[in-house]
Amino acid sequence: MNKRKILTLALICFIAIIGYVVVVNFVDFTSFSNADAIKKTVTEFGALGPIILIIMMVVAVVFCPIPSAPIAMAAGAIFGQFIGAVYVVIGAELGALIAFVLARLLGRDLIHKWFGDKVDSGLLGSQNTLMFVVFASRLMPFVSFDLMSYAAGLSALKFWRFALATFAGIIPASLFLTHFGGVLVSSSGSGIIWASFIFGAVTGVPLLYLAWRNRVAAYTKK
Repeated sequence: MNKRKILTLALICFIAIIGYVVVVNFVDFTSFSNADAIKKTVTEFGALGPIILIIMMVVAVVFCPIPSAPIAMAAGAIFGQFIGAVYVVIGAELGALIAFVLARLLGRDLIHKWFGDKVDSGLLGSQNTLMFVVFASRLMPFVSFDLMSYAAGLSALKFWRFALATFAGIIPASLFLTHFGGVLVSSSGSGIIWASFIFGAVTGVPLLYLAWRNRVAAYTKK
């Protein structure tokens, strides 16, 4: 690992640790799965609320077990659909980029040692295909946002393509969740589940249709 990679990794780790420390000391981790609790916590910080919410979103993305949907819905309940979505997009994008770079710096070389150049062959080596997969995954609430970011970092996908696909994909998802934030916030989390299911159906059906159509087209050409 060269000096540039080491410095980049050190900077990212520093940012991640600072964010983690802030959340641990000022935010109750148990509130991450409860949109009502998130709303209360963020509101208590007043003018610093948007920064806290963005940090919470970054931490939720970088540390996989923490759910991010309740944070997005709380953002909508506090700041409204559009302003809340802006904060969610910023936090999710930053978190995704950190996860991507961490995977790229720590795991990419190891993957190549294990599998050689085969890991970048076929569809796994296609920049357009990988970019579309990342974009589509951002539209699917049941696909792990966190794990997809780390997996993309291990692939051959270029950084700018990952950033663009993630940004484009999380905008509609963020708008959807923040829109329902003021209506479906509940301690039980049932509103979140139903909202995610509806959004997954709306976005997933067209994607499945396109995949099926492309498969049929490829088969008929044979």
